[in-house]
Amino acid sequence: MITPIFRIFDTEKSTDFYRDFLGFNVDWRHRYEDNMPEYIQVSFHDALIHLTEHHGDASPGSSIRVKLNNVEDYHHTLTQKEYAYANPGMKHTPWKTIEMTVTDPFLNRITFYEEK
Repeated sequence: MITPIFRIFDTEKSTDFYRDFLGFNVDWRHRYEDNMPEYIQVSFHDALIHLTEHHGDASPGSSIRVKLNNVEDYHHTLTQKEYAYANPGMKHTPWKTIEMTVTDPFLNRITFYEEK
């Protein structure tokens, strides 16, 4: 299994986005000391993502693809939440996938896709 690492700058904003909006689980959080950066693991179905405030762990603006069954249902669930900072669209591609891309508050992109 491959676990991508996304650079974040604010754990509260990342929790609002990944847990409250996208529906990911926050599996664990780690901070060496109170004033140190935080490192978080989130998961959704078979996908794991590490979120890090640590400088040098990753660059903001990364992009990953996550295969998901029922992308259209997931899209409907997200649009019903009326999240103020994202309104993801759907697209049907020439290579026979349905895709929905969301961008987190730190410009990292996740494309959820389903093969048709």
